[in-house]
Formats: sequence, C-alpha cells, structure tokens
Amino acid sequence: MAQLVVRNIEIAVKTRLQRRARRHGLSMEEEVRDILRNAVTEEDRPAAGLGTEIASLFVRAGLDSEIPELHGRDIKPISFDL
Repeated sequence: MAQLVVRNIEIAVKTRLQRRARRHGLSMEEEVRDILRNAVTEEDRPAAGLGTEIASLFVRAGLDSEIPELHGRDIKPISFDL
C-alpha cells in the first residue's frame, strides 16, 4: 500500500475529520481513506450535458408539463426595432 503524508492541515479541519470519523465508527485514517476513495470515484462518472445540469437545478420547481424540444425548428432572432 502507498502512503500519503498531508502537512499543515488546519486544526479545525482535523477536529471535524475526527468528529466525522467518530460518527461513522472509523479511525480518522480510515475516514480520510473513504473520503479520498469517494472523491476519485466521482471523477470516473461521465459528466452530464449542460442542459441536464441546468435541469437538475430546477427539478423541484414544480413544472408539471413537458417543455417541447426545439430540434429541427427554425429559430428566428428577436427584433428590437421600435
């Protein structure tokens, strides 16, 4: 197994890691290993498209109907002429 030494961690961060480890019933070292494992696992997931990311922000907005797609439609720029 590889070893990783992290220096200069703020005392508040170390304290929060200790509390988190205690809540999970782990040593602080095992808790940090879990955090690191989860962090690199998330990177392996493919990123969603921009539209999917934006839609996820508004998932609880209460929209009940589908929004029609614009694929294949002519989109005309807005005119600001008075």
